Parts: sequence; C-alpha cells; structure tokens
Amino acid sequence: MKAIAMGLLLFGCGFIYAQEKVWTLQECVDYALENNISVLQGQNNLLTNEQDIIANKGAMLPSLDFSGRQGLTLGNQELFPGQFVDRTAHSTSLGLNLNQTIFNGFRLTNLYKQSQLTLERNELELNRIKDDISLNVVNAYLNVLFNKENLETAQAQYEFSQKQLQQVQELVDAGSQPQANVYDAEATLSSDEQNLTVAENNYNLAILSLSQLLQLPYEGFEVEIIEVDSPSAALMYKDIKPILEYAYGNRYEIKVAEKNIEGAELSTEISKSGFMPSLGFSYGFGSNVFYSNVIQGEESFFNQLNDNKSQNFSLNLRVPIFSQFQNKTAVAKSLVQEENAKLNLEQAKLDLESNIQRAFTDAQAALKAYEAAKKSVEAQKLAFQNSQERYNLGSMNSFDLEQSRIQLINAQSRLINAKYDFIFKTKVLDFYLGKPIVVD
Repeated sequence: MKAIAMGLLLFGCGFIYAQEKVWTLQECVDYALENNISVLQGQNNLLTNEQDIIANKGAMLPSLDFSGRQGLTLGNQELFPGQFVDRTAHSTSLGLNLNQTIFNGFRLTNLYKQSQLTLERNELELNRIKDDISLNVVNAYLNVLFNKENLETAQAQYEFSQKQLQQVQELVDAGSQPQANVYDAEATLSSDEQNLTVAENNYNLAILSLSQLLQLPYEGFEVEIIEVDSPSAALMYKDIKPILEYAYGNRYEIKVAEKNIEGAELSTEISKSGFMPSLGFSYGFGSNVFYSNVIQGEESFFNQLNDNKSQNFSLNLRVPIFSQFQNKTAVAKSLVQEENAKLNLEQAKLDLESNIQRAFTDAQAALKAYEAAKKSVEAQKLAFQNSQERYNLGSMNSFDLEQSRIQLINAQSRLINAKYDFIFKTKVLDFYLGKPIVVD
C-alpha cells in the first residue's frame, strides 16, 4: 500500500508539473528535435547504416564454418553378384572450412566505402530535417505571439467600448445626447465582444497547432509570452549575395546532393567489377567414420577419425567472358544514375536560389509593409483623437466616430500582422545563413 501511495503521489506531482510548465521557445525547439517522429526515424536509419558498415567490413574477412553429418542406412545391399545381405551402416563426417576472397574487382572495398558514404549522407539528411523542424517550431511559436498580441488589442478595444458606453449613458441621462447614441454604443460593444471571441479562438488554435507540432497534449499547454520589440530596418539584409554564397557551401540539401553523386560514382565502380576476374582461396579440414554390421573388427570411432583425416587447399579463379549483357547494362544504368545525381545537384542549387530569392524579396516587401503600417497607425490615432473631440463637442455623430475607430483598429491589426510577418521573413534569411533562430 505504501508503494502504491508513493506511486500515486509521484504521478500526481508529475501531472501538476506538466500542467504548470510554461514552455520557452528554446525548450520547444529542443523537445521537437528530441521527440519528433521523423527525427527518431532518421536516427534509427543511422543505426542501420552503422550495422551495414560492420557487415561490409566483415565481408572482406575470411569466413570459417564447421560442418557435421551423421547418416544411417538400413536394408538389403548386394555385396557380390547375386549375394544380398541385410546391412545396417552408420557414417559420420566432420569438417572445418575456410574461405577468403582475394580479389573480386574491388567490389567489396567499394561496397564498404558506399556504406560509409550512406551513413554520412543520412547524417546530413537528418540535420536538414532538424533544421526544417526548428524553423517550423519558430514559425508556430511566432504565430502564438502574433495571436496573443491580437488578443490583447481586441481586449483593449472591448474595454474601451465598455467605457465608451458608460460615458454615452451618462451623457444621455444628463440630456446631452439622444437615446439612439446608447444603442450605437451597445452595438459597438457587441461587435467588439465578437471580435474578442474570434481573437481568443485564434490564439487557442495557435496554441493547439504548436502543441500538435511538438506532439504534446493541448490541455494545460502554455508557452512563455515574449515581448517582441518593434523590428527595425537594420534587421534587413542589404545584399543577397552573401546569403547565396553561404547557402551553396553549407546548406544540407546541397551536401546531400553532393553525397548522392559520390554514391552514384561508387555504384558505377561496383558495376564495373563484374567485368573483372575474381580469385578466391579455400581450405578444408575433415575426417569421417564408418560402421557396418557386415564388417568385423572395425577400428574405434576416434581411431577412424584420426586415420581418415584429410586437408584440402584450392584457389578458385573466375574470368567473366559473356554475362548475357548483364554487366554491360548494369554499368550503363549506373552511368545514367550518375548523370541524374549531377542533375539533382543542379536542381537543388536552383531550388535553393529560388527559395532564398523569394525569401529576400518577401522580407523587403514585409519591411515596406511594416513601415507603412506604422505610419498608418500614427495617422489613424490622430484622426480618432480628433473624431473623439468633435464627437464630444457634438459636431460628429456616433456613426462617423465608429467608422474612425474601426479604421484605427484595422490599422493596428495590419501593424501587428506586418510586424510578425517581417520578423519571420528575416528569421528565414537567418536560417539560410546558418544563424541560430531566436526571437528577441
């Protein structure tokens, strides 16, 4: 009972910790890299590749095996013409065999090199997957911050509408404004309440997306809300050339494509080995024992085993002359694969350049949109302040005041969207430059 109680206590503490934990961006990225299914599968592939290396290395070593056979023969047997006897015979044979490949056109050597190359290639591919996962997690985390800021704006607008309704009600009660203004303020409050509900839903959906990306339960999942400073134009890269040069030399997709070319070249060498002679060495040591009921005075088992022992040595040479075009077609297909691997490298470079060019252009456009959105918010703030003053003086009706307020809300929403859009676009460029992806 004590053990059960202790187990329940520990489980309860762990559950409470899981519910109260607030995940930072770095913790989210680290957790994703440790627990993502694609990453785990990639790590298992590396374990398989390591075993392939061991197997191909062992193929260059001699093989050694032991063989044994026990036979029993029953029934009539003709010993002499017309003379049959009922014979029972036992036979035992034991052997030890050693085989070693001396030369086979460097096939085993190239297979060993190829297995090493496959391991290196899959390590690079795993790093590429980790990079993509890190970028996706940062994007999802920024989306949470974006929706959180939108939620705060919606909450502020809702609270402002509540105060506005209270002020209008006081003015109506004092006889300064008509009752219709109360209805307009109530309608505005209802609209802001609806916008607040939408913002809350979007924030919860953003949390849900991040938790699913991390493969964590949504219930109780919370992230640290970072106060993201307003970005500046200094974050924007002025020239795309350094990004392209770094990416060509360091991006994992390019290195994977280069490893694929090396692998295709080794496959061609392996195919060419079919045209070359192969030489092998074998050694055998064995003995046998035979007993029969028709033979009298046979030696003992161990004496026969000692008397009948023998050894054999052999060199086995194989020279290919005609292989029904199998070797020729294998080499031809390998050369085609080589060419395809080179074309894949060129395509990878083109795709990388296209992605970076698009990211650079998007970042430039996002910067312009962000700067324009800042100016728009400042202008709409002044316009709304002026509208409030005119409304309080009675020179503007509630409908026009509401239109001015909506324009300010839309400008603030566009600014938040442009802010996070620009931040993420610059993080993508940092990603292609190999910089750690952090949110300040």
